[in-house]
Parts: sequence; C-alpha cells; structure tokens
Amino acid sequence: MSEKRKLNLISLGCAKNLVDSEILLGGLKQTNFDITNEAAEADTIVVNTCGFLDMAREESVETILQAAELKRHGKPDQLVVMGCLSERYPDELATEIPEVDRFFGSNDHRQIVSFLTGKDFSRDDPLFLRSLLTPNHYAYLKIAEGCDNGCSFCSIPLMRGLQKSRTIPSIIEEAERLIALGTKEMLIIAQDTTSYGWDLDEKKSLADLITALDDTPDGLEWFRIHYAHPAHLSQKIIEAIGASKKMCRYLDMPVQHASDSILKSMRRGLNQAGIRKRIDALRKTISGIHLRTTVIVGYPGETDDDFQSLCDFAEDIRFDRLGIFTYSEEEGTLAAGLKDDVPREVKDERKAVLQDIQAGISFENNQSMIGQTLTVIVDDAGEEVAVGRTEFDSVEIDNIVRIEGKVSPGTFVDVAITDANEFELIGTPNSAAVLS
Repeated sequence: MSEKRKLNLISLGCAKNLVDSEILLGGLKQTNFDITNEAAEADTIVVNTCGFLDMAREESVETILQAAELKRHGKPDQLVVMGCLSERYPDELATEIPEVDRFFGSNDHRQIVSFLTGKDFSRDDPLFLRSLLTPNHYAYLKIAEGCDNGCSFCSIPLMRGLQKSRTIPSIIEEAERLIALGTKEMLIIAQDTTSYGWDLDEKKSLADLITALDDTPDGLEWFRIHYAHPAHLSQKIIEAIGASKKMCRYLDMPVQHASDSILKSMRRGLNQAGIRKRIDALRKTISGIHLRTTVIVGYPGETDDDFQSLCDFAEDIRFDRLGIFTYSEEEGTLAAGLKDDVPREVKDERKAVLQDIQAGISFENNQSMIGQTLTVIVDDAGEEVAVGRTEFDSVEIDNIVRIEGKVSPGTFVDVAITDANEFELIGTPNSAAVLS
C-alpha cells in the first residue's frame, strides 16, 4: 500500500465557503490522503478562496502567494486553488501565479478529488461524505447555491451563478446525518434563504423547510436562519417561524440601507416603509425575536441626508446586532458603473458613527438581561471559565456569554446573568443540567 500523502486545506471567506471545504474534506478522507493543519508539512495544499470585496480578494491572493513560496522551496509539491476568486479570475490568476497546478470553481468537488488522486470520483453526492470543520455540536446547513437577486453592489451571482435550491428530502437527509453525529444547532445558509425553493420543479418555500426541520429527530435543539432578504420575507414564512418549536427567536436579515433613493439604486426591492412593515410583522408574530442586520455605508451618491436617514432608522428600530460594511466597488456589477464618489475617510467616519450608535443600543439591550436566567449553548470551556451563546446570537458574528463556572463544551446550561457590556453577557451556571 502506497504511503499516504499529507494535505493541508486553507478555507477562507464565509460560512458557505466553509461548507464547500467540508464537502471536499469528506471526499478526500475516502482517499489516500492524511489531513494536516500545517501547510509546511503538506505534500498538497488546497486554498479555498473568497472573491467578495477587496479585502477578501487580497487575503486570498496573499494566501496563495504564501503557499506558492513554500512550493518553490520544495514542499508542497502540489498547489490547487478553488472557490469564488478562482471561479471568477482563473486565467488572470494562472498568469500571475504559475506555481498553482490547477484552478477549480466553488462546486468542483468531484473534479478536484479526481485531479488529486488520479482516479474517477464516482460518488453520486459528495455531501454524504461531508467532514465537519466546526465542533460537532453545531454545523452549517446550506440549502441553496447561487442567487437571482441582482443587487447592484453584489458580485456573488457572477461567481456563484443563479439560484439552485436543494430539495427538502436531500436537506433533511443531511440534517439527520448531522444529528446522528451529535449536532445540536444548525445554521441555515444560502445567498438568500427567503427565496429558497422558488426554482424547484415542484415549488417550495422556506416555510415548508422550517416545518420539515421541526420534524427532525430528537437531538436537534436549535436552528437559526441567516441571510434572509426582507423583500422575500412573506407572511407565510413569518408565521412558520412563529410556529416553529426548534427555530431560535433570531433572524439575520440584511437591510443594507434605509434611504429610499439608495435602496432603489441598490435594487433591493423595498423602500424603508416596506422594510419597517416586515420588521413590524416579525415582532408582532414572534414575541421576543432578536434581529441581526447588515448595512453598507458610502455607497455611490450617499449624501449626508441619506446617511442621517440610516442613523435615524438604526436608532428607531434598535436592531439587536448590526454589522457595518464600507462600500467596495465590485467589477462587473451595476454599481461599478456609478462614480464611487464618497471619499474613503468619509466612509470610515460614517462607519464609526454608526458603530457608536449600535454600541449604545447593544449595551442597553444587554444590561436589560441582567437578572434573567438564559439557556446557553457552550462552545468552548476551560477549567473555570467557558464561552457560550444564547439563542439570540450566532457563531462568530454575534455576542457571547462568559460563563464563570465549570461546564462541558457542546452542552446546554441555564446561566444566571450577573453582568453585561456591549459585547457579552456574564453569568454563572444555575446547574450543569444538560438539555440534550
């Protein structure tokens, strides 16, 4: 039997990219490779790139160059690049970085494994082989690929193509497999989860999927939904969220802006009044729901009045979590035809102003939780202090709970909140009672 080669996989970018990496690793584990976390020890390096926004592209190129430098010194002897950046600029990258042996797209898992092994990879569905890069107690569940929306600022449809939803049976089959591995929380992702199922031969809705996820076997305690487009958030979906037994009272719904003129230029499909209507319906139907959103400042043509409209909106709506991006021109998008006329320093200043507004809101919201006892999932634990999250916070992007006491990772504990700041709740476990 030939000696196994060592492979290092570097996964960059968003959670959707992480799932792609997990699928590839799952396939490779069935082949003649050992996986290593040390690039310098690897015979093969695979870089899964992100092509969204300048900063991510720069990180991807720098990572490839670092791997190419290692290759020039003899190890690895094979360098493969995949993902969004590779899909969009394969010829340019091949010219600039000739050390790369092969470039692949985001969904070329079978072709990559065939290239690396020299054998045909005949598995019908590499998802069956998915190997988690997250702790077992939570996992991302991708329900669709691509996007049909055509927002003016976004290059994702150029890289990922049009929407292709998975069928509910295939999603539930994967969910059940993850539950059997010990997954207790699932994070539902797609480019636009609220338009899930529109493209299937037998049309389905996110509401149908929520109902199906509720019926999965015992073991799954929570699931949460990311990237919900407000224009596609129907009352049917809102009511399904309200009726769900397992869905967290949490929704990640990027609004992007609040100025009507900017929203129109962004091609978002709703004005501010329409966004407010969706938020009102969510809060009326689902008591205690926490909302996360993201916005863009410095979009072409954004005036002081436009920005003030966004600030007023944020102060009035009081989102529980708010992510802020400064506008970055994306080649090939509609907005690239507009003059990027907001100076860099103004973009940064506007971001800082909005961050200060949100910090105050977050601090007040967190202070109001002191004295409450909340159910927390434990992500990491030391001898005396652990880190976890409530149902109101997702992995990596939201607030944490600092648990002062001994608890076990991957369990649910009731935590009495004793203190708080704008980024975290602090508390002690009432008991180590595990809910699942």
